[in-house]
Order: sequence, then structure tokens, then C-alpha cells
Amino acid sequence: MNNKIRVLVVDDSALMRLMISDILNSDRGIEVVATAKDGEDGIRKVTELKPDVVTLDLEMPRLDGLHALGYIMSEIPTPVVMVSAYTQKDAETTFRAMEYGAVDFVSKPSGSISRDIRAVGDELIAMIKVAVRVDLDSLKFIRPKKIPKKHLKIKLKKVIPGVKVVAIGASTGGPRALGQILPQLDPYIPAGILIVQHMPKGFTKAFADRLDRESKIEVKEAEAGDRIEQGKALIAPGGYHMIVKREISGKETSGIIGLNHNPPVYGLRPTVDYMMLSAAEVYSNRTVGVILTGMGSDGAKGIKSIQENKGKTIAQDRGSCVVYGMPKVAVEKGAVDKVVPLDKIAEEIMKMV
Repeated sequence: MNNKIRVLVVDDSALMRLMISDILNSDRGIEVVATAKDGEDGIRKVTELKPDVVTLDLEMPRLDGLHALGYIMSEIPTPVVMVSAYTQKDAETTFRAMEYGAVDFVSKPSGSISRDIRAVGDELIAMIKVAVRVDLDSLKFIRPKKIPKKHLKIKLKKVIPGVKVVAIGASTGGPRALGQILPQLDPYIPAGILIVQHMPKGFTKAFADRLDRESKIEVKEAEAGDRIEQGKALIAPGGYHMIVKREISGKETSGIIGLNHNPPVYGLRPTVDYMMLSAAEVYSNRTVGVILTGMGSDGAKGIKSIQENKGKTIAQDRGSCVVYGMPKVAVEKGAVDKVVPLDKIAEEIMKMV
């Protein structure tokens, strides 16, 4: 009996199809059952072969990856991992793919034809093994939001005495979750927001810009020296650990952002634990920790530290997670005060601050 994960590889480059197939076939638990040269060919082979997982390129002739994904998820729901090059356009399309139902994405290291694709081989294999286990009901199509040309951003006195901090960590499924939470937050929220989303270098700025357009609060990719301010969300840049540094002004303590290239933790940089541990140290009981969908255990130590410092903690529930890994470990550590579904997390954050 063959218990291997059956994968269909869809890419318009013959070289990429060959190299991705070789990477996946090198793992004893994975078998590439076919390849396809474009979206139309991919849809036909998904229908015929019913693979366990599909890897899907974005830019292809005849039918591109985004439209192929839309058809697959509506007609023959199958876990899909996007394999995308990084350009501004590709980043935007990748985030749309998350709304269409892609599990996650792996970034090609050097463009559409990446002869160094093996550099992300371990990541791709791990993502396939996660994708095959996801609950497809958690990947339902998110109707695209009508993004106004210009949100009316509320102008507030930013750094105020007693401001709190909301520290949020996410991995697989996180872009979808954050895309629902942040637009629901009140612009008058008396807290700054820090976010670590496991995402490669280059994508986090496009992600922050997209969330900024959709939200009433300000959202930006964090830079060293940024102040933690009321009504502003800072997203850790890919490739950097983000920490909170103490800044004392008069009798009040506030935080500023530090970035570093310290070695990866759990193979990750940025990591949720780094950010949460430092936030708890600086903000103590003025911290709210939130763990969202994702694989692994990152964030469990950090959110436990928030709780031990008398802060408040939230975890996304199993039913609304794409991958119930990070929240599960945090809950098992006894580090979570409230477990709530995704559509209630913004409301719970507002209550806690």
C-alpha cells in the first residue's frame, strides 16, 4: 500500500517542473504523480489524478495560477501551495491567492526560473507535509474587500502614558487571519500592535501595505527605532528578529523597536518568542498576547511569559485554524486565558485592552 503524499507540480518552466519534482521525490514520504505546464493542464490533471497536494506557479500562459486556484478550490477542493517569485506584482497576487484558498506559499529564491530552488527545498517539503493535513473548510474563499483609495486615518496623540501593547504571532494561515482581524480593530484602540508573521524577506512590506489599505489603524513594516504607538501595527520584516527595547520618558516606560540578525530560532527569523518575551519584559501587565494559526511551537514560551507577567492571552480555536499547531502548544502549556474563533479575536482584543 502506497502511503506517500501524491503531488502535482504545475509550472510553465520545464526546468522548474524537473527541479521541484526532484526535490519532492527525494523525500521518502512524497511522490510527484504528474507535472503540468499551465493552469489549464493543471486543472485537467487535478480532475483526473486527484492528487493530495498541488504546487502552483503564478505566472503561466493560457491560464495563470490565481485563476487555476480559484477553479480548483471551488470545483475540486485540494490543498494548494503556491510557489512564487518575488516581485511587487507577485507579492500582491500571492496574498490574493491566500484569499482564494491557498494553504501557504514558498518563495522562489531568484525569480521565475530559479536554478537555486534547492535552497528552499526543505521548506517546500515541510509545507507539502503540512498542506496534506489541513482542514479544507478553513480555507474557504474570502470575498475580496473593496479597498477605498484612501482610508481616513484617525490622527491621535500617539505615544501616551499607560499605552498597552498587543503582541500577535502567526504562521501558516496567518495572512488570512490577520486580514480579518486588523480591519476590525477600532482606530482608537489604546494600544500599539506588534506582529510576527512567518514570511520570507521581501514579502512583509507588501503584506503590511496591503493591510494598511484595508484597516483604519496604521500598518507598516517595522524599522529599527520605530516607537510603539497607539493605533499603529508594526510587522516584523522577513529575515530579522524583532524585539522591544525599553525607553523611559519621565515616569513612564514605553517601547521602541529593535531589529537584529541573530541566528534563527526553530529555523525561523523572525520568531514570535523573541518578540513576545521582550514585550512582556518591557510592558509587563500592559501586554496582550495573541497566538494564531500556524505549525510548530513558536510563541508558546513568549505567550507564557506574557501570562506570568500578569498580561492577558488569547489563542485562535482549532476550528478556525488552517493549522492548529502554535495555538495548540500554547494551550497545552496553560498559557492561554481565552480560546476564541477567528471572527471573535478582534472583539476579544478590544475587550482586553
